[in-house]
Amino acid sequence: MAVASVIKLSELEGAKRIDAELYSPEIVTYKRRLQNHPKLKDLIEKIFHPKEIQRIYSETGFQFVLAQNVKNILMSFEEKAYISSDRAVLIQDNILRDGDCLIVRSGANYGDSSVYTSLDPKPAYASADVIVIRPKDLPGEFLTVFLNTEVGRLLLKNLGYGAGQPHIRPQEIKHLPIFRPQAKVIKEITNSVNEANRLNKEAEKYYSQAETLLLEELGLKDFKPKYEKTYTANLSYAFSAYRIDAEYFQPAYEEIIEYLKQRFKTEKLKNIVRFINHGKQPYYVEDGEIPVLIQKHLASQLLSLYSEIINMPDTPRTDRSFINQYPEYCLKFGDVLFYSVGAYLGRTNVVLEDFEAVPASFITLIRTKPEICVPDYLALFLNSRIGQLQSERWKSASAQQYIYPKEIKEFVIPILPIEISAKNRFISPAIARSKKESDSAFGRSKKAG
Repeated sequence: MAVASVIKLSELEGAKRIDAELYSPEIVTYKRRLQNHPKLKDLIEKIFHPKEIQRIYSETGFQFVLAQNVKNILMSFEEKAYISSDRAVLIQDNILRDGDCLIVRSGANYGDSSVYTSLDPKPAYASADVIVIRPKDLPGEFLTVFLNTEVGRLLLKNLGYGAGQPHIRPQEIKHLPIFRPQAKVIKEITNSVNEANRLNKEAEKYYSQAETLLLEELGLKDFKPKYEKTYTANLSYAFSAYRIDAEYFQPAYEEIIEYLKQRFKTEKLKNIVRFINHGKQPYYVEDGEIPVLIQKHLASQLLSLYSEIINMPDTPRTDRSFINQYPEYCLKFGDVLFYSVGAYLGRTNVVLEDFEAVPASFITLIRTKPEICVPDYLALFLNSRIGQLQSERWKSASAQQYIYPKEIKEFVIPILPIEISAKNRFISPAIARSKKESDSAFGRSKKAG
């Protein structure tokens, strides 16, 4: 059904914006309710689009903040990029300060925003993928929370222009009306965000400890694959593997598999799981009660499943009849989630809390036989450098790479003695605890707003 919205000429956003989406009834209602609150430009030191430079990354150097580091309120540095000092000197105006609010300026996730907090004493530099807001009369933590509320996200997303690749411009953001509550509410929200950020970093620290422990036990902490430029493979081997692509027969992959087989008891993944399959693609239902996990919910290390995130308006949903029809696809504690299509192929998470949700079709759902292999250990191994090598070997296609469950079943998994696996199991509760406490602080900040 068509929806009409009638506004006064004086309420137009200037001659450059007369597109109907900017004046939907919902948007107009929100703006009228906020009309007595200040505009963003009156609360900040500045807002700017960072200078662009040629993307030449280094192994070490200065942190280069990308769009994928900007998540929901809290930054994520699971994926890191660095630039050298000679590149950094070209973009000194891009240096970030603690408390800066970063907004993804274009693409599928335009409008996502986070508050920046430094990782180390060295300065970090913003890429041209983001817009930087430097607060003055309002903490960046509070501003970011507001922009991530249903109201803030709708106002921000509505500023996008362009069809195929939406963009947001700084000069349009600065006119956003910003809700400004009492000082004690602002302080409570700011403190909650800072606590959530601290606990999130603690969870990442525990995860790093777990991965280091795993690689040390495997004797592969300093392992680096030696890729051969030229090599041969028997025709019979190609026929038995049903593969003729050169990448599959790279000797570096076979080297690590043979290493594992010679030193440890190993099993193919199909022998240690009781269920493995692509998610059953659910039909989407507006305002459905069952969230559907999609790409943004899977991080490179920890499952990004804050209760507030999966309840955001842009999270797809289905209804209860879907999980009644396909109960095996309703997530359970200990499920391993393997990202099997696209740019983040091989990314693996484990479910460490109880909630109702179903995975989308590009996520492979794995349930282990815990008496043989505990799920948190399997997820840790698949997400390690050694597990990722196997994902690289088995991937297919070029433009849109993928791995089918039948191929994931062929992954070789080292089965460590129970006393060693148990060490990793002590790490997972710590990850889960820190993550849960972080989620709780995150939720408190949203409710306070």
